[in-house]
Amino acid sequence: MSLIRSVDESVSTSTLRHNPLNGVTASVERLTTADGRTVIRKELSAPGDSQGPWAASADPRHWNYWRREVDVYQDGDLRQQLTDAGIALPEVEVEELDGGAVLYLEDIEGTPGTEFALVDHAALGRAVGRWQARPAAEVPWSSTGFLRDYSTTRDVPWELLDDDRAWRQPLIADNWPSGLRAAWTTLVAHRNELLSTVEQLPRARCHLDLWVSNVIRRPTGEFALLDWAFTGDGALGEDIGNHVPDAALDLFWPAERLAELAETCVESYLEGLREGDWQEGCGRGDADSVRLAVMASGVKYAWLVPLILLRAGDKTHNAYHQEADSQHLFQQRGIILTFLAEQCAQVINRRR
Repeated sequence: MSLIRSVDESVSTSTLRHNPLNGVTASVERLTTADGRTVIRKELSAPGDSQGPWAASADPRHWNYWRREVDVYQDGDLRQQLTDAGIALPEVEVEELDGGAVLYLEDIEGTPGTEFALVDHAALGRAVGRWQARPAAEVPWSSTGFLRDYSTTRDVPWELLDDDRAWRQPLIADNWPSGLRAAWTTLVAHRNELLSTVEQLPRARCHLDLWVSNVIRRPTGEFALLDWAFTGDGALGEDIGNHVPDAALDLFWPAERLAELAETCVESYLEGLREGDWQEGCGRGDADSVRLAVMASGVKYAWLVPLILLRAGDKTHNAYHQEADSQHLFQQRGIILTFLAEQCAQVINRRR
């Protein structure tokens, strides 16, 4: 049945959690018909007057190109490559608007990534590895330079890293390890080196926003990946380097088990690469280069500590746009940020 036709019959609408800061995403809603059928309606906005790090772009190579998801969902070759790897693109119909477009997406049933057990994370890593095992053909909508552009175009109060008062705030002093300040200062000082390391590693077409809120596992075991807005050139392993910390940063995975999640996902991803006939050592790297990409891509979060320091005195705090217990949130993030700083330190020390 036509997804758009279902909208004409819809009787109720619910807003789904998404990033409201992104100028591309006007809305994401679930529409429900009288007989219980559902469809996801995602409205995309073309570039307008919005400014700042989340502004929509008309450049197909920019990480926040407004029309990229339309192009992704209509790319038959990509859809087939993903299917072969055990990954599904939802069925879609597109409505063109003056100043934007609307995606009417199949509402995927299954286990959301926010509820994944370790075995689900492992299976996802293998599937992504199978997909990225072979080089991707060039397409005009693929983003380039995502990691550097995304992580270095923010208005960040870097001076707070050197501010004793900021580090003495109760939520920081009571919940963060004493060595995190020095470790994060080192990470930031080597930010360009870490970004260059990732940029020089073997390449793949990456999702670039792989994390638990963008994946659903069907009852058949197949994975559906959502939100392809950033998709483009990345390093082999970069998607895993995003998936692991993001799961914990937004409290969908316990920080105390972060190292276990990381090792499981990396090993599973390597298994998937080999299942997909990855030509290891033939210009596409080896297991060591994949691990290096996973660790070094933690530089994406360099801006996060100054921002947390800025907001530590707020009355309430959110995890993925939803209010969270502040003490628990800061305790968990202290563990995660320390893990990321240690991973990046290993890369820095190896490159000397």
